[in-house]
Amino acid sequence: MTVAKTSVLVLDCAEPIELADFYANLLDAEARIGSDPDFVEIVGNTGVHLAVRRDHGYAPPSWPRPEDSLQAHLRILVGPEDMDEAEREAIGLGARPVDTGDGNGGPRDVRVYNDPAGHSFSLAVYPAPPSSAGPAS
Repeated sequence: MTVAKTSVLVLDCAEPIELADFYANLLDAEARIGSDPDFVEIVGNTGVHLAVRRDHGYAPPSWPRPEDSLQAHLRILVGPEDMDEAEREAIGLGARPVDTGDGNGGPRDVRVYNDPAGHSFSLAVYPAPPSSAGPAS
């Protein structure tokens, strides 16, 4: 018999409540602080489940510098007609566009940002147009 399982991505940061608020607002979800204020979950009714955890020695990732790898990032899916508005929301909440060399503007299917704690995330068109056959990010 297989044990039922689920998963949650946990991001380390210096200020978990502030980062949880960022993602709760961006994803139209709720930040839930339990008995440990150093661990905050972000839960939404559309399947969103993410958490942030305080790391007292936290240093933000430095991607896209060539000597560092991306390691992991969130991909947030939006409708093609909503990409520009989703970008305005993200930036208004404190996200910073990442210069990947491709530029974040225009009708691109994927746009990359850093959250206020420096983690990478992308806004991506969903469903992807049939003609996009590049590597996943």
